[in-house]
Amino acid sequence: MPRSQQRTSTVIAGPWSPPRPAPAVRTPERRKRAPTGDAELLRAGLTPQQQVTLEAMEIFRWRLAFVRRPLFQAPVPVLFDQDETRHVVIREDGALDEEPTLKLRS
Repeated sequence: MPRSQQRTSTVIAGPWSPPRPAPAVRTPERRKRAPTGDAELLRAGLTPQQQVTLEAMEIFRWRLAFVRRPLFQAPVPVLFDQDETRHVVIREDGALDEEPTLKLRS
């Protein structure tokens, strides 16, 4: 095509609004950690084997973060290491599960 016959394209603005930019800042965490005074409440209901294992893990600076209490099942205590990079679960018999199938929210 000769230069004089070239077509130019134009962009037509539609009735839609421009795309919104993604939020740059994450929303603050709504969940709150359990106060340290509730440590005894977290331990309540654990089996004696779980309590022995928990006490041994606390020597190595693991902390009891929370206890899941599924209906009609034994409680599931979840511990985190001091860096909060790993977690373990104490089974009903007091054995450690280092690769739990537990889904955690971030």
